[in-house]
Amino acid sequence: MVLGFKSPNNSLVKSPKALSIGNATALTEKMESIFGDIKDPRVKRKRVHLLTDILIIAILSVIAGAKGWEDMQNYGLSKYEWLSEFLKLPEGIPCPDTFRRVFERINPKVFEQCFRRWVESIVETTGAQVIPIDGKTLRSSNDRVLEKTALHLVSAWSSQHRLVLGQVKVANKSKEITAIPALLELLDIAGCIITIHAMDTQTAIASQIFNAKADYILALKGNHPTLYTQVKDWFLARLAFGFEGITNSYDERVDSCHHRTEKRQVWCVPVSQLPPLHNHSDWVGLKCLVMVVRVRHLWNKTTSEVQFYLTSLDCNAHKLGQAIRLHWGVENGLHWSLDVTFNEDACRVRTGHAPQNLSLLRRLALNALNLERSLKRSNRQKSNRAAMDNNYMLTILAACLSHHHDASNASCQ
Repeated sequence: MVLGFKSPNNSLVKSPKALSIGNATALTEKMESIFGDIKDPRVKRKRVHLLTDILIIAILSVIAGAKGWEDMQNYGLSKYEWLSEFLKLPEGIPCPDTFRRVFERINPKVFEQCFRRWVESIVETTGAQVIPIDGKTLRSSNDRVLEKTALHLVSAWSSQHRLVLGQVKVANKSKEITAIPALLELLDIAGCIITIHAMDTQTAIASQIFNAKADYILALKGNHPTLYTQVKDWFLARLAFGFEGITNSYDERVDSCHHRTEKRQVWCVPVSQLPPLHNHSDWVGLKCLVMVVRVRHLWNKTTSEVQFYLTSLDCNAHKLGQAIRLHWGVENGLHWSLDVTFNEDACRVRTGHAPQNLSLLRRLALNALNLERSLKRSNRQKSNRAAMDNNYMLTILAACLSHHHDASNASCQ
């Protein structure tokens, strides 16, 4: 007789009471210690709900897929009995306006400091190596009536461990070039490799990275026309002769997936092999120049591109090729996930500090989902599971809080 398919054992099915009362209380206390520096922005006589309750409900609801203030209240109402076991909730679940007013007024710099302290406690144990830095615009956060431009944030991302390390807001009428130094100043990057795209390749940023005892890989394009033309012409001329007589390192890799084949060739040459470069002395720590040739074979066409990089690392094409490849994790692992899992670009929150604080909640939730690895599903499915299963929500919290400790000596080495 056909017995059918046997359901797989689910290791996450445990006693709800054992998890809810014991573990939830301990995890909540850890969350309170992490975000304890946040000051309540409300007038004392109007504080009906506790700030810690508001923050914890907001964090849990965003992990579960909340997009705005109404979603936060709906999550709290639907989980009231469970939440009341480890939260005080003196006046029940806050209304949407309460969530809005609190996050409009919370100091985003203090909130970000708490976020970084939590991340540093995790990074110290996992060890970040390659850190791509890139910016993202929250497209729906603009306000035409008030002539307010959309919020633009620059984030540091650990590709290997899929963690947001920190973020900084780009000031109005400014550019990423001014925000990146501020972000680097906040992070302990000693021993790390910082990768930055061509728009933000600047001598001052290279100097800051090198002086912080880190290394850099900076994309070189037309925003430095003289240097770019010089490097491009030299590499293409030597490539035609197979780099004969030139000290160099070479690496090649071919990847195939989704009906696409990509061949990447990497050449690395010490600066000493090239003629004097334009404003060479301005690039502190510059050791090598890199050329990457990518050829993609799609089902209907073939594309190719050539890119050049400046780096303070030694001449090792394999290592440099891997680091350059990891830079795209900030686009796929961070920006794409924020839009697909949390629908960030469609969020219309735009008043006060709420856009920046809510964006940090989403990055906190993304880190939490990435740290939980027992369920082999997409982040969206993990989020859906957390919304329906209180035990799995606690599993996520345990994964991202179990490493928490004093991060005063944390680093990314």
